[in-house]
Amino acid sequence: MSKDYKDNAPITAKKFMEEFRRYQKGSVSRRHFMGVTGLGTAMAVMGSAMPGLMSSPAHASGDLGDRLIFSTWPNYHNPANMENFTGDTGVNIQINAFGSNEEMLAKLQAGATGWDVFVPTNYTISNYVELDLIQELDLSRLPNHDPSSQSPMFSNPATVDGKVYAVLKNWGHTGIAYNSAKLSKAPTSWKDFFDMTMGEGSGHTIVHDYQLTTIGGALCALGYSFNSVDAGELAKAEKLLIDSKPHLFAITSDYQPGMRSGDAWMTICWNGDGLQLNNDIPEIKYTLATDGGEIWSDFYCIPKDAEHVDAAYAFINYLLDPKVQVLEFESHGYATGDSRVDALLPPETAENEILFPAAELMNGLEFGAAATLTDPLRAEVIARFKSA
Repeated sequence: MSKDYKDNAPITAKKFMEEFRRYQKGSVSRRHFMGVTGLGTAMAVMGSAMPGLMSSPAHASGDLGDRLIFSTWPNYHNPANMENFTGDTGVNIQINAFGSNEEMLAKLQAGATGWDVFVPTNYTISNYVELDLIQELDLSRLPNHDPSSQSPMFSNPATVDGKVYAVLKNWGHTGIAYNSAKLSKAPTSWKDFFDMTMGEGSGHTIVHDYQLTTIGGALCALGYSFNSVDAGELAKAEKLLIDSKPHLFAITSDYQPGMRSGDAWMTICWNGDGLQLNNDIPEIKYTLATDGGEIWSDFYCIPKDAEHVDAAYAFINYLLDPKVQVLEFESHGYATGDSRVDALLPPETAENEILFPAAELMNGLEFGAAATLTDPLRAEVIARFKSA
């Protein structure tokens, strides 16, 4: 902790907001922000600094039990919010991290996951509905959900055949993170990414353990659609991936450790991770590729066989509170698509190019297509790539 805040001296509301805005600008690291503010104190002060910011109790009454199993992506939640929910309710949260939507689907289809809440991506929800793996939501049990405050561009996949099966968590995009101190030039396209992987970045590149983004990046590098299921195009993408494999550092969706250690110099990257990395290590940059990529939205869902349904609704409702979402954003750096949350963020957030890149780059992005999740050709490509 900074010497200015030794002996547990309380931080003022003014000083907290100064540090908070410094962090949002990227002037200080997340570790610095947590250290100088003290997270528990920061949350208390934020309530007075921003009226109405502190969350109401996670549930009004009733016994929610003592456990909830939550499956989500790495680096995607504020630990303090998890602890606060447990403190408010007595419900202990067990978090399972997964690396791909395919892994999530396979586990749900196998049954008996024990999951109570999970976080799928937009293009998967219609598949889950068709396979009868998720519950239609009772929105009366989610008073913090306000569809009028959400962008339909990101929230629409939650509704299938007129029924709501999910609620929006965040949206983002998939690009490239790279260490500018290690590379002689910046990769600006997926073609650059793979060329540099087999060139000066050999031995220092990470690709996702995830067919949509890894195959998608290879397809874009070749001039094809991110979502292609064409056999000929997939064969060329497979060749590019297998050619690049001897040059990879790792195949993993939890790529932050490799980038932070300096062992990896480039990775396929979700933009919130890019923001976290850039805040803490400024030489790590994030960019969208000029030849395409993915735009996505993630959701909260309840599996059909969830055991702790009351706790699941209370937990989702808690996380949808705009004041809680502000603290989630502070931790993971992904936009919410919720205008209520945007109103609580510093104005300069809207100018952050990692959150909101140039329009010409955003225009080239595609939402994942439902067919890609279960396409047998794409499944075969990623399997052969991993085993090569």
